[in-house]
Amino acid sequence: MSRVVHFEIQASQPQVLIEFYSQLFGWSFNKWGGPAEYWLIETGPSDKPGINGGLLPRRGPSPPADMQPVNCFVCTVGVTSLDESLRRSTSLGGTVAVPKMPIQGVGWLAYAKDPDGNIFGLMQPDERAA
Repeated sequence: MSRVVHFEIQASQPQVLIEFYSQLFGWSFNKWGGPAEYWLIETGPSDKPGINGGLLPRRGPSPPADMQPVNCFVCTVGVTSLDESLRRSTSLGGTVAVPKMPIQGVGWLAYAKDPDGNIFGLMQPDERAA
C-alpha cells in the first residue's frame, strides 16, 4: 500500500501564502538551497502523524475564482476548533469553499481557499458529530 509522503502548494505570490499558512497553522517555511525557487514546509514534529510539504511559484495563471467543477487533490488538516480555524482563515484573506458539515462519528469538516485560490480541508475530530 502506498502512502502520501509530501504535498505541494503552488503560489502566485509565495510570500503571501507563506504568511497565510504560518499564521493559520503555525507551519514553518525554509527556503530550499537547491537551484529552484522552493520552500520546504514543516507541519509539525516528526514524531507525530502527518507529512511535510513544499511551496513553489505557480507556473501559469491561477484558476478563475468561479471555476466549476474544481479539479484537485485536497489535503485536509486536523484542527482543534473548526469554527476558530475558519474565522482565522477568512481574517487572513482566505474564503470558505464548503461550509462546516458533520461527518457522522468522525468529526466536523469544511473546505477553504487560501488567498491564491488553493483548496484545503479542515477537520475537527468529534465522534459525536451527526
